[in-house]
Amino acid sequence: MATTTAARKTKAHPVARDHSRSRIAESNIPATMQAAAIDRFGGPEVLTLHTLPTPMPDAGEVLIAVDTAGVGVWDAEMRDGSLASSRKKFPLVLGTDGSGVIAAIGSGVRRFKLDDRVYSYAFENRKGGFYAEYVAVSAKMTAHIPKTLDLEHAGAIPTTGLTALQGIDDALHLKKGETIIIHGSTGGVGSLAVQFAKLREARVLATASGQDGMDFARRLGADMVMDGRHSDIVAAAREFAPDGIDAVLGLAGGEALERCLDTLRPGGRLAYPNGIDPEPKKRPKMQVIPYDAVPGVHEFDRLGRAVEAAKLQVPIAAAYPLADAAKAHERLAAGHVLGKIVLRTHQT
Repeated sequence: MATTTAARKTKAHPVARDHSRSRIAESNIPATMQAAAIDRFGGPEVLTLHTLPTPMPDAGEVLIAVDTAGVGVWDAEMRDGSLASSRKKFPLVLGTDGSGVIAAIGSGVRRFKLDDRVYSYAFENRKGGFYAEYVAVSAKMTAHIPKTLDLEHAGAIPTTGLTALQGIDDALHLKKGETIIIHGSTGGVGSLAVQFAKLREARVLATASGQDGMDFARRLGADMVMDGRHSDIVAAAREFAPDGIDAVLGLAGGEALERCLDTLRPGGRLAYPNGIDPEPKKRPKMQVIPYDAVPGVHEFDRLGRAVEAAKLQVPIAAAYPLADAAKAHERLAAGHVLGKIVLRTHQT
């Protein structure tokens, strides 16, 4: 993995001599790094490149030389201050997930060795986010990347992959032969949820926006696709499942989601990630399961197995260099993102 010229010119952290305490790459870790951070809340323009101290791993942590960082709507909400956050110390490095290689290992960590290729999800990480050349995170929130993915595509999915898989498996307990509407099937979570639902041999009715979005959902494996803004959702669902839909995974709030709920059979299930706005209205004879994605060793093991079993496609809508993080947020705000936006921190 390349190190930037700016990083090479900085004073390096000394190599640890006590290997019981930590293990650090022989090339040394630069004392400072480049990171996309904010000094105040605001629009995309407040996200600028900073030179900041490189974090180092404490016990139970690893240091990742970041290759790819995911860009999500939650990042934008942290940037503009609309997402209540305990991380209010500026400068604030954004980014909840990404991929890279292990550059240093804190004491007590045995699952990794230097230069392992990993991906990680750490919401409100206390040592800063993934929009940086380096990030220090808990080893429990880090995993070896699945064999079927490269660093770029692995970096796009820790948050969205866990959210999609846990929605399908843990919230909805989707079974073979059941019918599901995935509302918002073309975003970072939805594009993966369609594939995980098909892995569980469910029948998928996907909502999308526009002809390109509908074509995109079909390529991902949806059995039937409808335009969530303009189609008669109830009529389409009645054709797809005359006795009613078994489950809905709601990834976008609003009127179209409410129409999806009109199609549920009695006792049908709705799951949605916390943060959907507006939240769907509760109805009689409908199970409602709001949930949050949970990272952990077991959870990443399950995700890795599912990624490989599904031969998962990870659609990347756009990739920007770290210095253009503000442009990535502008693209996110423009909407109609088919798949995931990422930042490439190190060009490999």
